[in-house]
Amino acid sequence: MSNTSNDFKSLEEECAINFKVALENTQVQQVIYLSGITNDENLSKHLKSRQNVEFTLASKKYALTVFKAGIIVGSGSSSFEIIRDLVEKLPFMITPKWLNTKTQPLAIRDVLAFLSKSAGNKQTYNQSYDIFGPEVLTYKQMLLQFAEVRGLKRYIVTVPIMTAKLSSYWLYFVTSTSYKLASNLVDSMGVEIIGKPSEINSILQVKPLSYKEAVSLAFEKIEQNSILSSWKDSLISSGRLQSNIHKYINVPKYGCFKDYKERKVNNSKKTIDKIWAIGGENGWYYGNFLWRLRGYLDKLFGGIGLRRGRTNTTELHAGDALDFWRVIYADKENQKLLLYAEMKLPGEAWLEFKIENDILKQTATFRPKGLLGRLYWYSVLPFHGIIFNGLIKKLSD
Repeated sequence: MSNTSNDFKSLEEECAINFKVALENTQVQQVIYLSGITNDENLSKHLKSRQNVEFTLASKKYALTVFKAGIIVGSGSSSFEIIRDLVEKLPFMITPKWLNTKTQPLAIRDVLAFLSKSAGNKQTYNQSYDIFGPEVLTYKQMLLQFAEVRGLKRYIVTVPIMTAKLSSYWLYFVTSTSYKLASNLVDSMGVEIIGKPSEINSILQVKPLSYKEAVSLAFEKIEQNSILSSWKDSLISSGRLQSNIHKYINVPKYGCFKDYKERKVNNSKKTIDKIWAIGGENGWYYGNFLWRLRGYLDKLFGGIGLRRGRTNTTELHAGDALDFWRVIYADKENQKLLLYAEMKLPGEAWLEFKIENDILKQTATFRPKGLLGRLYWYSVLPFHGIIFNGLIKKLSD
């Protein structure tokens, strides 16, 4: 859904067909598919697509088990991060009327329990189940209960005049979601997601947690810094990278502008730890106002801005999202980090840090696209002088 507002249905169907054809040539006995609850008569494009994938995956060569969930609550999920952003950032909210839509949120650990316990369980072969939490809540109630768990007082007023487009922009500017994902989510948020009861809870011995319990456990993961993955780390989250990140590992040498700086470091380990903690809540050590301003401008023109932050505060791996950068190469032992820019640019940009013989080498590379790219480089050059000089000084101290 982050890829395009109109074409994700055909893309998902194509993926399902390719997956099915490949699996039918193996000895796989069971496929488990996590879908969305589709009981409402007027389904959104998103939910219709999920339903279509379910029909496409059905096969005579293997058993299909389908679980249909509504809002999934857990650190790293898009719905959790959107609610978190709204509650943490806005003491008072004027919101669209779809906040009164009812749903049955389910903890992510309960989802994992359903999926893992059904593997190889023949009672679930060729069956479809709705899975949901014990409470029916509106989105407004979810926001308010989230605030209670966080010890925050929040006030919410719903108005009937906010259009789907305005709602999408509201989510885009306030939360970490992309505009394309926001617009598709808004399309679904007017649909009630209420599950049909079944015996699946007793069959698999799963007792779903309450919404508040799910939120509390999610924050335990966050406080322990143990979020294993996040929707923001997907390559499609920026809309810029569409293929294998290793394609970008060779930084171009010709036809590029470079800002190269080096500095003696007092303590290599201390410096590399700083580099590995850069961005997100830690900021960029110097000129954070300018970094934030660049993020705001990027978001204003439809980019990702600094909305994604980082998944882990001290670890980096190839493929991780890091503010408006993507980690292309991360080798702490060999003291090298390479980032690729995913902000809106008239060209391509890389930022590299490496330590050799106690010398920190910091290189910003920009490959311009046409005249506009060259004008862009010279327009930001004064700011680069401030930011990159300050950054290498802070890292090497």
